[in-house]
Amino acid sequence: MRAAARVGSRRTVPAAERAWSADPYADALHAGRGPLFLRRADGRLLPLDVERWCAEADTADLEVLRRCEGAVLDVGCGPGRLVAALGARGHRALGIDVSEAAVAHTVRRGGQALLRSVFDPLPGTGRWGTALLMDGNLGIGGDPEALLVRLAQLLSPGGRLIAETVPHPDLDERALVQVTDAHGTPGAPFPWARLGTPALRRYAEGAGWRAEDEWSTGGRCFVALRVK
Repeated sequence: MRAAARVGSRRTVPAAERAWSADPYADALHAGRGPLFLRRADGRLLPLDVERWCAEADTADLEVLRRCEGAVLDVGCGPGRLVAALGARGHRALGIDVSEAAVAHTVRRGGQALLRSVFDPLPGTGRWGTALLMDGNLGIGGDPEALLVRLAQLLSPGGRLIAETVPHPDLDERALVQVTDAHGTPGAPFPWARLGTPALRRYAEGAGWRAEDEWSTGGRCFVALRVK
């Protein structure tokens, strides 16, 4: 499978895809470390855990993978630690990401990945057993309900979504953000969202999901949802 394969007609690349494909993020993945941040319009910096993303799957990750069912779609796979770990455990897994550097890292780790947005046409639509939204990827597109509706289309009937939420239960935030490094050179702004578990459960109910489980480990919070 070619890492940079795309399907569908040529389209204008949205700001978020340009941002994650541009140099502070690609450079951080190449180095395997940050510092790297999402910079909000009010100047607040949200740290991105590049070192963890580039490492092997940790205890919290492995608990997520233990709960996966069937073929797994890792949305916003980053440098591929989860896709590689799933493959090592015998799961059929595919990562998608809008960053060329992330897709290349995933393929080098032995995983399968495509340079694609979750809103692009995707292989296996309607047949995936599990979708993953880890590492803040609930923020993709800045519209959690639209993202949840899209994921319900991608999964098989009764399919499972495992999403990581922020460890602040009251948080339900939309913001324009920019990827930036320690030198303070920001990329193009794009919409992002941050949700605690209660907010995710509210959006899930309206988007055709039912909550199955929630848990915390290693300072991280997770929710398992099932397509109704």
